[in-house]
Amino acid sequence: MKIPEKAPEKKEPIAVKPIQQPETVQETTVKTTKPLSRQGISSGFSINSFLNKEEKVEKKEAVAVKTEHLPQNHFTETDLQMEWNLMLKQLQKRNSFIFNAVKTFKLIKAGEKTIKVLYPSDSAKVEFDKIAGEFFNHFKTKVHNHAIEVDYQRDFDSLKIEVVTKRKIFEKFIEKNPLLKDLDDLMKFDLT
Repeated sequence: MKIPEKAPEKKEPIAVKPIQQPETVQETTVKTTKPLSRQGISSGFSINSFLNKEEKVEKKEAVAVKTEHLPQNHFTETDLQMEWNLMLKQLQKRNSFIFNAVKTFKLIKAGEKTIKVLYPSDSAKVEFDKIAGEFFNHFKTKVHNHAIEVDYQRDFDSLKIEVVTKRKIFEKFIEKNPLLKDLDDLMKFDLT
């Protein structure tokens, strides 16, 4: 069987048009103080370092303080309350944020060597932990008893949530200044 041959196609000549040049080209140069392209921002995370990371075993060192040879004198509830109130006064001047968080804490002498700390919330306890070391170190040296142990307990009763309305606030002001009652009768304040 014979395959028919294709007849050669005739190519028509393409007309070439001359390119017209623009009459005048103005070159402008722009000077910038900042680079035009963004530089790569490093995220601080490297995949290569993560893949090649060796697992490190963290060792926690336990510090054991021997209290056998340190003084273990008796202290009273009054000693504890006096030092706590002194610490609160100093804290009020130094750091009012921590003061507001820990002013509702109750410190109670539970045993001969135990102090019970009653705290209202976990966030308040975090603020107390910032000053606890300073307070208890000072207290231990003040009463000459370095065998004191601290017991933390959550005190749900001390966390008071009270809804204060405008009327209640006004009534508290009336207790301080009775003339406000007369003013309220005269002006008929809307305290709803």
